[in-house]
Amino acid sequence: MAQHESVKDIIQYKKKRTKTTSIIEKIIPSFLFLAAFISVLTTVGIVFTLIFETVLFFREVSFIEFFSGTVLKPLSPVDPQFSILPLVMGTFMTTLIAMLVAIPIGLTTAVYLSEYASGTTRKVLKPLIEVLAGIPTIVYGFFAFTFVTPVLREVIPGLSATNALSPGIVMGIMIIPMVASLSEDAMNSVPNAMREGAKALGATQLEVTFRVVIPAAISGIIASFVLGISRAIGETMIVTIASGSSKNFTFDVTQSMQTMTAYIVEITSGDAASGTTIYYSLYAVAMTLFVFTLLMNMLARYISSRFREVY
Repeated sequence: MAQHESVKDIIQYKKKRTKTTSIIEKIIPSFLFLAAFISVLTTVGIVFTLIFETVLFFREVSFIEFFSGTVLKPLSPVDPQFSILPLVMGTFMTTLIAMLVAIPIGLTTAVYLSEYASGTTRKVLKPLIEVLAGIPTIVYGFFAFTFVTPVLREVIPGLSATNALSPGIVMGIMIIPMVASLSEDAMNSVPNAMREGAKALGATQLEVTFRVVIPAAISGIIASFVLGISRAIGETMIVTIASGSSKNFTFDVTQSMQTMTAYIVEITSGDAASGTTIYYSLYAVAMTLFVFTLLMNMLARYISSRFREVY
């Protein structure tokens, strides 16, 4: 009788557990949908805010002047002028310098880790390289201002105390882990059979790397470059500290320049009252920055899908 009751209890326990599991299975999809909906709603809210405030700005400033002028004097008491081209130029120059540093170093690092390093060496070096991604950007900014710039001024006497060259180089160092990690992952996804087949035909390790592996992983490699560019465009603290606040429209990277992100920091630091044209200009700049970053991410997705090799 006791044994019969024990079996009965087990059956009832299993029924209750099944019922509880069924309830959880019904709740989880709703919870996941809510999380996804909040993410989408947040994005829509950000875009709506940017668009609404940007429209208010263009009621005061000509659209043509904003995108075609070369003078930016938002705080001028006499004749304030609003043109985003000096900020675009500063962003472009620092990003270009950053990628000139990050792409060759990051790609060669990925090649070594993927094709030449032993398993033990890879386990040691890869975490050390990825430590660079964990350093706060404000530390990079002070490093660029207090160390890199003085060193460069010994080589380039005409270099300004704040300039585009120093933060560009430091941003490139910061982006190296992103380029190296994503490129290595793309190379590791190439089947070993392709490597072994090339070597069987007499190819050297260098030929296998540059004629087989890299072409096969080119979509992931280029996507890492594009994502690195997007990261450089959106960088804030390094350029705010080390590139200065001079709104110069120039190609001279030894001079002080200001990026779009640094301008947003300057305006939000208290120099502009809420509701003024200067205040609304930061939303116009932020909207332009948002569009640039969005286009970069869309380009990365297109490249990944268009040139992706499936094995």
